[in-house]
Amino acid sequence: MSLVPNVQQTVPLLAVADMAATLRFYVDGLGFTITRRWDDQGKLRWCWLELGGAALMLQEFPKEGHDSWQPEGKVGEGVQFCFICADALAIHRAAVARGLAATRPVVGNGMWVTELKDPDGYRIAFESRRRWRRIWCSRANVLSE
Repeated sequence: MSLVPNVQQTVPLLAVADMAATLRFYVDGLGFTITRRWDDQGKLRWCWLELGGAALMLQEFPKEGHDSWQPEGKVGEGVQFCFICADALAIHRAAVARGLAATRPVVGNGMWVTELKDPDGYRIAFESRRRWRRIWCSRANVLSE
């Protein structure tokens, strides 16, 4: 019997300590949109975020009760997500303009790469094919195409 491939998408589910802080990072800072949500007793407990063709799910872990969980450190330590995009430099500029601490873009494996850390320690990288010359203006701290 042959299995027909029917997997359509991988969507990571990130455990988060503070949903409000995490939403400020992803929605306000990076421009993700909440497309699905689950509220329980007036509190957002789970949501599905989208940015272009990428998606993430967030769920705040309970800190009390029978299903509570207290991680020893930040839950995202050692975990990185790489978003392949059309223009990592534009994402870098927008993230910095919105007050996020993004690394200075570098070229790795022939791609522009900029990274950020979310409130739970997950490393978020945006990468795009290198199509532009690298010009660094130290006065303005701006990469240009």
